[in-house]
Amino acid sequence: MLTDTQKQRYLRNLILPEIGELGQEKLLRAKVLVIGAGGLGSPVLLYLSAAGVGNIGVVDEDIVELSNLQRQVIHGEKNLGQKKVISAQEKISDLNPDINLKIFPERATRESLRKICPDYDFILDATDNFPTRFLINEICHEQKKPLIFAAVKGFLGQVSTFKSYQKNNPCYACFNPNILDENFSLPMSERGIIGSVAGTIGAIQATTLINEILGIGESLVGKILLSDFLQNNFRKVTLKKNPGCKICTR
Repeated sequence: MLTDTQKQRYLRNLILPEIGELGQEKLLRAKVLVIGAGGLGSPVLLYLSAAGVGNIGVVDEDIVELSNLQRQVIHGEKNLGQKKVISAQEKISDLNPDINLKIFPERATRESLRKICPDYDFILDATDNFPTRFLINEICHEQKKPLIFAAVKGFLGQVSTFKSYQKNNPCYACFNPNILDENFSLPMSERGIIGSVAGTIGAIQATTLINEILGIGESLVGKILLSDFLQNNFRKVTLKKNPGCKICTR
């Protein structure tokens, strides 16, 4: 049952017929793991916390650097040299004391994710490299966890939801079968990004999760939302399960 303070804090959620008090209580009970506290993770963590998603874990081993601040808006100059998860924890505790935030200042590895993921109902991939994305996809399929995926590059963005453990649903590797080794990284010339693109895609990723928690709206399972902010173009593409996928058909 919501307190009077919570009713005031979440008023603009509560007046939406798709949410109401029962929906807000569901958000407060939700357990969400966010992997990455950078360009995508920053808006995701801020909007989920503000919306009252009550139990959030965040995995990130990196520290805050000056070049991060162009897009990683959960951090500030006072956080330079600090672990990103600690910086995020400070901001979230100030934004919403309702949130039970657990931080994991460590690398997202097969071993660490197998240990952490069972405590959460939803996994958000807010990472910035292909090997970790493939790993998260594999763990989510293995543990039957809904995966809300997003990626950004330059002026482009992608958002999808994967539930590959359900019959005929694709996984991330069906969409991108080019599984890469852990030493792969994009050349520097391909790492540019406009901060507002990360912010917009992160906000869409957060909203996609909220819809999944509440069971409202049209799911992105089996679809991917592709965004081109240079051309102001959004399109939704259907994804098919790959019968030869090495992850979800084995």
